[in-house]
Amino acid sequence: MIISTKRGTPAAELDKIIREFEAKGLSVTMIRGTDYNVFGLVGDTTVIDEKQVRANPYVENVQRVSEPYKKANRLFHEVDSIIDVGGIKVGGSEKIAVIGGPCSIESEEQAVRIAREVKDAGGCMLRGGAYKPRTSPYAFQGLGTEGILAMAAARKATGMPIVSELMSEDKIDEFEEYVDLVQIGARNMQNFQLLKAVGKMKKPVLLKRGLANTIEEWIMSAEYIMAGGNENVIFCERGIRTFEKYTRNTLDLSVVPILKQKSHLPVIIDPSHATGDWRLVESMSLAAIAAGADGLIIEVHDNPEAAWSDGAQSLKPEKFRAVVEKGRKIAQVIGRDM
Repeated sequence: MIISTKRGTPAAELDKIIREFEAKGLSVTMIRGTDYNVFGLVGDTTVIDEKQVRANPYVENVQRVSEPYKKANRLFHEVDSIIDVGGIKVGGSEKIAVIGGPCSIESEEQAVRIAREVKDAGGCMLRGGAYKPRTSPYAFQGLGTEGILAMAAARKATGMPIVSELMSEDKIDEFEEYVDLVQIGARNMQNFQLLKAVGKMKKPVLLKRGLANTIEEWIMSAEYIMAGGNENVIFCERGIRTFEKYTRNTLDLSVVPILKQKSHLPVIIDPSHATGDWRLVESMSLAAIAAGADGLIIEVHDNPEAAWSDGAQSLKPEKFRAVVEKGRKIAQVIGRDM
């Protein structure tokens, strides 16, 4: 971190600033100039609150040389992290994980049926919503515990790990017992109290990007979880809100190479929520694979017209199979398997 002070800053104030930084365990190098004095800080600068430093009337400018996250930073962890989800490896340079399943779990029979179809088509995990965050309070909110147990039955029938969204701290024990990959949804990406609680869990976490959050804010949310002790985090891009109306959200595929540069954590793409249109899911899935994504999470329903939620963006099993088959060909081009 580099900090410059204003012209005419008293020597006593400069000494005070140096003492404050050194008290935080930082090494301070000071360059005295004719008009400005510049401090170079070396060490764990994540302990520094930039806004607090800027509040000092003698400070002219504050600039970070490295990002404000440490555990998620590739600088301190050069090798790609590979996250184990119930025996399925996510991340690294070899296998691309494909997750499929309905937006909402509607019954145990439905969960088991679609899980078998997803596995038969080449999927390796089952996704499904038991607790549903909906814009309207009158929309279907999910089956709750019944939905989680239905997914557990589907895992028993197929052997596939299950992925579901955690909405609140009071359900953590339930998710620890039954869910293999705990999803934190877009609306909770900056629910810091929930992130701290999830940081104490032993299960891996799928962290979705917020509706209008920057990549750095997203990584900082991962840092919250990792700082709590749970370093098994997977990023999930599901589109951000822009002025565009032709898609539900705007899929930002640039996050794949950016996250690969900035962080060692895996990143998967959700083309279903990003586009909101099943006709766009295949092309965005193939593009995501080509961009270097470590996985896909796709909504699959065998009767989308009658789905209890998000039928318009769900693929029928045969279409999901076609995406997986085409995806394998793209993966081979870039030296990966799927």
